[in-house]
Amino acid sequence: MKRDFYEKELVRLQEELVSLQEWVKQEGLKVCIIFEGRDAAGKGGIIKRFTEKLNHRVCKVVALGIPTEREKSQWYFQRYVSHLPAAGEIVLFDRSWYNRAGVERVMNFCTEAQYQEFLRSCPEFERMLLRSGIILLKYWLSISDEEQEKRFKERLNKPMKRWKFSEMDTYARSRWVAYSRAKDTMFAYTDTKQSPWYVVEADDKRKARLNCITHILKQIPYEEVKHPTIKLPKINREGYIRPPMDEQTIIPDHYKD
Repeated sequence: MKRDFYEKELVRLQEELVSLQEWVKQEGLKVCIIFEGRDAAGKGGIIKRFTEKLNHRVCKVVALGIPTEREKSQWYFQRYVSHLPAAGEIVLFDRSWYNRAGVERVMNFCTEAQYQEFLRSCPEFERMLLRSGIILLKYWLSISDEEQEKRFKERLNKPMKRWKFSEMDTYARSRWVAYSRAKDTMFAYTDTKQSPWYVVEADDKRKARLNCITHILKQIPYEEVKHPTIKLPKINREGYIRPPMDEQTIIPDHYKD
């Protein structure tokens, strides 16, 4: 996909996302969108473009780190529940409770009993969310072995992307088949009619971003919110005199005209 077309289409979709945001806020909708996929699949890229023009008080991103010892002792879904959307909010999960069915399963970070319990309870947990009025959308970003290798090498060779590569990525790469099997089992249990998984072909980053945002917009019926015409008032300074600039600490101007 050519960059010019991609950027033009992205701007159009982002304008629609602003309309969606305003509708969600006005109607008090609760929207929860989950992004899952292999490492380097492009989850962060889609989330960045989705949220770029939105109000971060309305549209929030949740990317939880390693659970604390206290969190490990809680009901598994408990640490995620507190981040679910309230009325008028959109919450995007950059990885979610599906960690248990993916990385925790493959890397043996959970017991067999914990894993089996997750597979049994996750569909019911999501049905509870739906009954509570939450709009739940789940996206799996799918990339090929070759494309993941290409992106990993790019991360290793470019200083501004090196931080994205971790030792865990090496383990994940060496367990490609195990991750594939874990994903297949996860889908078998949690790809339900009430809460289906939507698969995004993600080898082409630009197409993946546009296709995913377009699909999200089609899943949530919305209308353009009409804002009242506002006339800015004139400033009445009432004798106010601004303090001299030399009495304030001004940062250096590194970019001279």
